[in-house]
Amino acid sequence: MAYEIRWAREMEWVPAMQMIWRTFLKYDGIDYTDEGIKNFFDFITDDDLHAAFLKGEYQMMVALKDGEVIGAGSLRNRNHLSLLFVDGDHHHRGVGSAILIRLCDYLKCEAGERCMSLKAAPYAVDFYKKLGFHTVRPEEEHSGIRVTSMVKIF
Repeated sequence: MAYEIRWAREMEWVPAMQMIWRTFLKYDGIDYTDEGIKNFFDFITDDDLHAAFLKGEYQMMVALKDGEVIGAGSLRNRNHLSLLFVDGDHHHRGVGSAILIRLCDYLKCEAGERCMSLKAAPYAVDFYKKLGFHTVRPEEEHSGIRVTSMVKIF
């Protein structure tokens, strides 16, 4: 499968967030309370988050196939993975791994960071472990959102 991975452009914000929302509902939302689902939706539709993206303060990388956003990963607070989602039709094809590897390479080689942190949804913990992340705290719940804190040292 041929796809391109690069930094997102302004016109890709809405399609990326729509793909993230659809994917969240299908794979992650089943593990969340109604409060958690609402809080996730509020996060990805927040105008301040979009404004931070437009200013370059919330970096997002996308995977594109034939011009369609099929995956997205974003960074906040310098080295924290904020979102990583791949459209369900493209799961288990290396798209998420490729985005994550590119983000890690960016952090290590260009941003001078020594690690990446993240808070994994229950559905994604094993995926991150396969890519070298380890658990730093057991699963927690905040505002209806279940996460496991993980880190990868470069």
